[in-house]
Amino acid sequence: MKFARLPVAYVPLVDAAPLIVARELGFAEAEGLDLDLIAAPSWSSVRDMLALGRVDAAHLLAPIPVAMALGLGGVTTALSALSVLSVNGNVIGVGRGLEARLRAAGYGFDFSDAARAGAALASVADGGIRFGVPFPFSMHAELLHYWFAATPLGDAGVETRTVPPPLMAQALAAGEIDAFCVGEPWGSVSVDAGAGALLLPGKSIWAFAPEKVLAVRSDWIEAEPELRGRLMRAVWKSARWLSQPDSRTAAAEVLARRDYLGLPSEIVDRALSGHLTISGTGEQRHVAGFVEFQRGAAGFPWRSQARWIGERLARRAGLDPAAARQKAGAVFRADCYRRDLKAVGAELPGASEKLEGAIRHPMAVASDSGRLILHPDGFFDGTVFDPSAP
Repeated sequence: MKFARLPVAYVPLVDAAPLIVARELGFAEAEGLDLDLIAAPSWSSVRDMLALGRVDAAHLLAPIPVAMALGLGGVTTALSALSVLSVNGNVIGVGRGLEARLRAAGYGFDFSDAARAGAALASVADGGIRFGVPFPFSMHAELLHYWFAATPLGDAGVETRTVPPPLMAQALAAGEIDAFCVGEPWGSVSVDAGAGALLLPGKSIWAFAPEKVLAVRSDWIEAEPELRGRLMRAVWKSARWLSQPDSRTAAAEVLARRDYLGLPSEIVDRALSGHLTISGTGEQRHVAGFVEFQRGAAGFPWRSQARWIGERLARRAGLDPAAARQKAGAVFRADCYRRDLKAVGAELPGASEKLEGAIRHPMAVASDSGRLILHPDGFFDGTVFDPSAP
């Protein structure tokens, strides 16, 4: 096996862990790969680096390759998602002004009930709310718009603004935004900086939302089949290690290093453990499964998830939803996942699509191994998305 250097772009976030750990703990080296991890300041930078060929793979927001397939965003290079790098991991937070008004109105920050939180926020909104999101085509934006539409908030009184994740706390403190949805650890950084409080975990809106994907150019998939397989195996083995409870402390220390997040390991550990500090007074809430890397088939690129994203993007952009669903489904490459990971014992579901939002309790499903348990994936309003429906 010839040793190969593979440049990979990422944004400093906890959910870049499968790539960082693959490099630092030797999973990539065991596959004959030197992962050259390149930190980028924004998601547009990551997208452009991948599209223009500066890197061969990327830690990328799940909706970006789908948006590109639909012709949105101005960059049309075909990208594919080989796997899901992380499920969930986002937080919704509010600035000090909204926090004070919510507390004055008697809201208890239960950190679990999205419907109640939406109603409470709508009751104290005065002249609209400016939400910071990391990118227009992101699960942050999609989860927020889904939440807005199904609560008294509505879409009309809410504005979203793009803010790179590491700058979210600064933008909140400066009054440039009133609230945010961002991946950890940057929500916790906002709390520790005294800029605001956490209102909800993203998973309270969609319990098993695909957050980041391992993205490559679509033509690279066929041009480099051996490298593709080696990369996927390294990342899968890294995610398996991350999913073990006794790996958490070591993982937090690796991610916290100056070369990666450059933050105290205690802040990183909050996301990995789901034990979050939600306010400046030290209030804590525990969110089971706050971020997942492999459990419950978290890494599997369900085409139904891509179709949900495609339809949501299409409706907001005025495109044909049915056509968007078809194009989106082809972006999540379940075929590559099956082909490259079968030999290492990855749990492979019997189907590549499912009813999104239908699982309310852990559920056993048919798989190659016969032992796959899927985790609850419900939407907060009880909606079920059928990827095959007209």
